[in-house]
Amino acid sequence: MKSVLVIGMGRFGYHLACKMKALGNDVMIVDRNADRINEIAEEFTDSHIGDCTNAAVIRSLGIKAMDLCFVSIGEDFQSSLIITSLLKREGAKLVVAKANHEIQAELLQQIGADEIVYPERDLAENLAVRYSANNVFDYVQLTPEYSIYEIPIPTPWTGKTIMEVDVRRKHKINIIAVKSSGVLQPTPGADYVFRPEDHIVVIGRSSDVLKISAKKKR
Repeated sequence: MKSVLVIGMGRFGYHLACKMKALGNDVMIVDRNADRINEIAEEFTDSHIGDCTNAAVIRSLGIKAMDLCFVSIGEDFQSSLIITSLLKREGAKLVVAKANHEIQAELLQQIGADEIVYPERDLAENLAVRYSANNVFDYVQLTPEYSIYEIPIPTPWTGKTIMEVDVRRKHKINIIAVKSSGVLQPTPGADYVFRPEDHIVVIGRSSDVLKISAKKKR
């Protein structure tokens, strides 16, 4: 379990805090909007109303005891910069800040942000890949070349084992899991026999993976 601070209860901050809590972490939320905090306070045992651009408010939160601090403010970038700077000044171990543009990321990093996230950009890229390619159900980019995809198996693979298909040598991808009827089976053995409804979770070059997904008829 980690001690997590999430500053900013917009859509991104709220869903982030909910997920961190669901994963068993100790979550503190802060927003300067009293109505917003009162609206969701019952969901979080540690919720605070406060303007985190105020150094006294930041000091009152016990920043040094936090394992993670998220700055999830999207609309007011100036506030995001001030809050990130104050968190680092007060000894925050790890500050993850939200950015909408590269220039914002550069400025946040210059004042001490340890990591930058681009939720809108990442979602847009994910959707673009899913809906422009055939039969892509999920997608996570790792590098400009390599990604993780969830795709259906090509029809000719049905009834064959992973070894028989010889995925790594012939198709230059690695299968990291198989999803059958909604159940995920990580690291399937070479003797796993593919079923018609199977999806595979693979890692590889995007060009190689998309060649395979294109072989499956809709």
